[in-house]
Amino acid sequence: MRIAIVSAPAQRQAPPEYVKALAKGMELMGHRVELVDAYTDDGMRLGGCEYIAVVSEPVSFFSGKIPEVLPKILSAGSGLGGKKSAAFIKKAGLRSNKALAVLMKAMEKEGMMVNWSDILLNAPHAEAMGKRIGA
Repeated sequence: MRIAIVSAPAQRQAPPEYVKALAKGMELMGHRVELVDAYTDDGMRLGGCEYIAVVSEPVSFFSGKIPEVLPKILSAGSGLGGKKSAAFIKKAGLRSNKALAVLMKAMEKEGMMVNWSDILLNAPHAEAMGKRIGA
């Protein structure tokens, strides 16, 4: 299966280790994985993937908000309606559950079917979650 992982950390940076570990877990299961940086990519490649995983983190320790760039890249992607998807939030701060709900709402607003969501604790946990996709 062709999977796109949209990486949207709180600060603009290269994909963090937990995102790379999630991709590694998916690749170990035989999937083709594309990493999409929400800060630099335009989201046009998302429509060609069978499954989309969105990975983000709260913008601050006390916040339940997600980065502003994430809804923009999802709205720019074409053909996202009806796509199966997963929502992941990195455990960072007090309101990670709220941030996960906000992320899922933004994905569902674009017509994506969120069939899996979880809070990632660290890189080994993310790799284990990646191995469960498509299983």
